[in-house]
Amino acid sequence: MRKTILFLSWLLLFPVPAFAQSVELPVVKPGDSWTYRSTIEKGRNGWVQKFTEYTVVRTDSTSILLSIKERGSTQPPKEQLVGRDWSRFRNVNGKEKVVNRPFAFPLKPGKSWEIEYTESNPNKEHRMEQFHHRYTVIGWEDVDVPAGHFTALKVESEGSWKAELEPSIKVDSSTQANRNGSAVVMQSQKTTSKTAAGRLYKAFWYVPEVERPVKCLEEYYDSGGARNERYLEELDSFKVP
Repeated sequence: MRKTILFLSWLLLFPVPAFAQSVELPVVKPGDSWTYRSTIEKGRNGWVQKFTEYTVVRTDSTSILLSIKERGSTQPPKEQLVGRDWSRFRNVNGKEKVVNRPFAFPLKPGKSWEIEYTESNPNKEHRMEQFHHRYTVIGWEDVDVPAGHFTALKVESEGSWKAELEPSIKVDSSTQANRNGSAVVMQSQKTTSKTAAGRLYKAFWYVPEVERPVKCLEEYYDSGGARNERYLEELDSFKVP
């Protein structure tokens, strides 16, 4: 009996760690802020690094309004609406569609969900784009970022993308000269629509006491398996109650 009482008293002094429980929807408030160090790699262009601060302006039952400002920029902050679960949404073919949902609360290891959408004419080069994401909560693991050492719940996403390219016209010009003068010769070549496809990988390390991920990784691969884009965000500092 005495051992049981001592054990229960120990549990009250040192409660079961958060990683033994499911993680609920965060309750953010105006003024909460997070600064991330972003490293961006695209093709053979090397990499660039920047620091971006996200600050909560207001919240309602379905969304969060964020103020987003890049460190050192002379431009005013941008404001963007995101879901209460940090999902991102936008207009796709005339309808509001969730295009990225790294967290489906409550979170617990083994849980999975999917996001899929097709968009017509997303830009002048593509006639159609299609994305498919499958997210899975992997489990708890330690992670180190500039803001410190954390125990985070890792979420991974493996997916695919496909794009139908618009037909294009390639124009070449050359100059031909003779004794009577010179002339510019123009030649045009029309290419038919092509389809490109590839894979993508994403990973997010969510920390409940921070109310956001402390690390985010996104990688995009072409049809040959070569990585052509990589985005890494690591928490540099934060301010929450």
